[in-house]
Amino acid sequence: MNAEIIAVGSELLLGQIANTNAQFISEHLASLGIDVFFHTVCGDNEGRLIDVIKKAETRADLLIFTGGLGPTKDDLTKETVANVLGRTLVTDQDAMDSILEYFKVTGRKMTENNKKQALVVEGCQVLPNHHGMAPGMIVDANHHLYLLMPGVPSEMKPMFLDFATRFLARRNEEHIQSRVLRFFGIGESQLETEIIDLIDAQSNPTIAPLAKESEVTLRLTAKHDQVEQVEEMLDQIEAKIDARVGQYLYGYNEDSLPEIVFELLRKKKKTIAFAESLTGGMAADWMAEYPGASSVLNGGIVSYSNQVKEHVLLVPEEVLHTDGAVSANCAKYMAASVRKLCNSDIGLAFTGVAGPDKSEGKTVGTVYIGFADENGSESYRFQFNGSRRKIRIQSTKTGYDIVRRHLNNLPLLSH
Repeated sequence: MNAEIIAVGSELLLGQIANTNAQFISEHLASLGIDVFFHTVCGDNEGRLIDVIKKAETRADLLIFTGGLGPTKDDLTKETVANVLGRTLVTDQDAMDSILEYFKVTGRKMTENNKKQALVVEGCQVLPNHHGMAPGMIVDANHHLYLLMPGVPSEMKPMFLDFATRFLARRNEEHIQSRVLRFFGIGESQLETEIIDLIDAQSNPTIAPLAKESEVTLRLTAKHDQVEQVEEMLDQIEAKIDARVGQYLYGYNEDSLPEIVFELLRKKKKTIAFAESLTGGMAADWMAEYPGASSVLNGGIVSYSNQVKEHVLLVPEEVLHTDGAVSANCAKYMAASVRKLCNSDIGLAFTGVAGPDKSEGKTVGTVYIGFADENGSESYRFQFNGSRRKIRIQSTKTGYDIVRRHLNNLPLLSH
């Protein structure tokens, strides 16, 4: 079974709201083994919606509509679907009773147009709306399924999860599952080059590269009528990928580098402190996002000025004058000092040129990251590019990756 998701509402086309419903539905359809090949957005216009429906019928078995089930004149989804199918609209008494009860309990006056929300397509299976007034419906006609749901996410999501998914699961026997592999320290083009033969040979499972902010992901997707077989297929293709580029793999699905490092620090009962120049507190802020951060994050110092570097972080004046604030020596002193000042196991420091102009004769994107632990301090030089924001994010993620590799006793990437 394959599906097309049709969002109805001129407000979507005007950019007043985002179409988050389509993302939610697509994600859950994937777990049911239902492919989504098209997302369509249509304004509140009957003629255009008819054209959209007829086009979708040529390329999808399942048409899913969100929006246009309300009480006003521009809510015309069910009327248009009924028209296309040659059916009438009838009143669902359960829905009508629910609407009447709502106005009775709230003490509000019920206008006549609210009765419109109780109308459903003749012969449909009604989906109750426990979070609003307009019910959803499933129509089985002309070798297609038509699923109509409200556009308000707080109404659509529970309706879809509580009722629609059960119906669709019974109609589709295939299981589909995705696994996202997350990589850092390798570009999208290099990653693709390393596994291009696997990508070219893909059919089931499929491999989809995607560049994220300063990192790359691979989405592996497998289908089978047995759930256990799907897992095995994903394991097999992951093993082949790992053999090629496993040194860059840091996590799965929704993992992030800060989260991985946070969990490693907790597991190993280690603490960290940050000394930040060009990153301006970004590294400490990312760590503070996680509940329980106080168990691993001892503190941080934002040291943009040389005065703070010298008098707070105790970077020798000679280093600042001779090597400069953007230098390997400065990064080493910063990391060692913040570790000592905050009484932490690890000190991580950032200094560099985020742009837009050179500094101390060094080009934009020149970054030094210092790392200090009980074995001493060291620094690493990197050359990043892009906007000021991109350089700062890349620097922060790279710092986290350095900590991750130290904690896991992994070799550092060449830099």
